[in-house]
Amino acid sequence: MLDEYARARPSPPLRRHVGWYSGYRQAGVAPGTHRGLPSPYLTLIFTIDDPLVVAGHPDPRQAPGRYDALIGGLHLGPALITHDGHQSGVQVALHPLACRALLGLPAGELASIDIAAEEVLGRDAVARVGERLRAARGWAERFAVVDAELRRRLDSDGVHPDVAYAFDRLLDTGGRLSVTALAAETGWSARHLTQRFRAETGLGLKEAARVVRFDRARRRLRPGVRLTRLAADAGYFDQAHLAREFQAFAGCPPSQWLAEEIGFVQATGLAGADHGSHD
Repeated sequence: MLDEYARARPSPPLRRHVGWYSGYRQAGVAPGTHRGLPSPYLTLIFTIDDPLVVAGHPDPRQAPGRYDALIGGLHLGPALITHDGHQSGVQVALHPLACRALLGLPAGELASIDIAAEEVLGRDAVARVGERLRAARGWAERFAVVDAELRRRLDSDGVHPDVAYAFDRLLDTGGRLSVTALAAETGWSARHLTQRFRAETGLGLKEAARVVRFDRARRRLRPGVRLTRLAADAGYFDQAHLAREFQAFAGCPPSQWLAEEIGFVQATGLAGADHGSHD
């Protein structure tokens, strides 16, 4: 049986654009289904040995698919990822405001959908990365392959500084800052800031704040953690509020998600969008 997980930071030129890299490789484990939950990061996955099988996308109108490489936009519902006991790849937690710089389009154009990465990166780039990942020896080399490809694509981002400021403030405050307060800090009206933010990221400011708060809470959820304390620490009104958000974003209560996902390597809380996030 093979069961590996690794994580690394990007090189300095990419640290404004990429949260982290996660590597996973499993063989001979029990088949399973993983819920990819909403997170503040887009998901970019390059597989190594086996395709990524998405049985259910955040948008249920999108047909299931198999992907050698995938880009998933910000979303408000879970994705269902299945495997037959074998899966491997490198997952990139991609900052929404980095999409223009690295992918050549705003994250708003990818909202709630998953697409084959070759549609954005090009078939040659996906094939090149896949070949180099399979030839690499160890996770450090694999992460370096992906890092080099992203650095090659790096361009000026063109994101308005007030939109970037608003996103950073949501992350820094754990999603607790109101739209009114954000608008006051930027000098824009709440409506105008929300419109610009949605066009750039695919989510409105209130939606993004909810996702940031939920992502912070679910990454702290572990066996033995009291939900009342977790809800208070994450900024929810009470445990019932946290439970409602879990149902909305994960499609199940916190206890069910924890029981199903705690042993899944991509749900350790260390991997990003998820889909996680397909994290």
